[in-house]
Amino acid sequence: MVDQTHEAVLYDKLPDGSVKCRLCPWNCTITNSHAGYCGVRQNIDGTLYSVIYGKVTSLCADPIEKKPVFHFRPGSMVMSVGTYGCNMRCGHCQNWQIAHVIPVHDFASERTFEVVEPPRTEILSPRQLVDLALENNCQGIAWTYNEPTIWFEYAYDCAKLAKQEGLYTVFVTNGYISLEALEMLAPYLDVFRVDLKGFNDAVYKILCKIRSLQPILDAAVAAKKKHNLHVEVVTLVIPTVNDDNQQLENLARFIKNDLGADVPWHVTRFIPHLEFENYAVTTVEALERAREIGLSAGLRYVYIGNVPGHPAENTYCPKCNQVIIERHGYAIGAVKINDQNQCVYCGEKIAVI
Repeated sequence: MVDQTHEAVLYDKLPDGSVKCRLCPWNCTITNSHAGYCGVRQNIDGTLYSVIYGKVTSLCADPIEKKPVFHFRPGSMVMSVGTYGCNMRCGHCQNWQIAHVIPVHDFASERTFEVVEPPRTEILSPRQLVDLALENNCQGIAWTYNEPTIWFEYAYDCAKLAKQEGLYTVFVTNGYISLEALEMLAPYLDVFRVDLKGFNDAVYKILCKIRSLQPILDAAVAAKKKHNLHVEVVTLVIPTVNDDNQQLENLARFIKNDLGADVPWHVTRFIPHLEFENYAVTTVEALERAREIGLSAGLRYVYIGNVPGHPAENTYCPKCNQVIIERHGYAIGAVKINDQNQCVYCGEKIAVI
């Protein structure tokens, strides 16, 4: 049986009975019986607990390309799993039914948060999740659908067990995680698939209701440079919000200079939703412009997402420009990379695991 009130990690007990959570950059100070900003980490008599340990809202065997992750084990299947809650409040969230479970934070107040009422969940122990992945011929597990950082204790326990069983592990994340938490998780993590939703604080405040982009950049750099994780970046290109050339150029330069030219950048199409339902759909021309900005900045692999059938779903050799991995949506076609990860046409080393 799973202990559904599971003591949290990465927090400090304070003299007045409150606790300070160190899991993400909110660094919430939580009074007795209340929760942090995520709504799922509760102070009970001076001890911080995760109230979502083992509680699953979403579970599916997916192609890893759906995450999207294109350069790690292409064509493999991954068991995708999610719970509820988030440490952002994105106004365009596609999974708002499980992610948006408490009100938007008012920066001007010092309000406290209540523990949320959960949506429908099933209980899965780490052992059960790993067994389900193996039974369904998955090669890995991905924590996704909502922000996995807030599910840290469960994800950590599952990831340790998954690695023991030979499965790879994926965090599909908004990147709003403390460096301390990332340090603890990294030995059991293979892929850090991170969203960069824009490239200035004003845009992040509009889109996600957080104050600063910097902690996300710091986490992405630490994942790649310190912990040697496989990193891929996704930017949902939203007309008039983050589609200007300056932001896209700055984003591309950051990936190139701070993460590396081989890190894939996925520029994906926005579909109006929730608070952003009056915005326009991203044009294919805008996505193609973003891709050209990335390539001009020196990135070797830039993809267009949410436009099935577009040629920029494919992987091209950065030297000879031949198609070396064919894609249509989540389906993989011909792969022209040899056992030494070289392009079969020209011998160029390809940054695909």
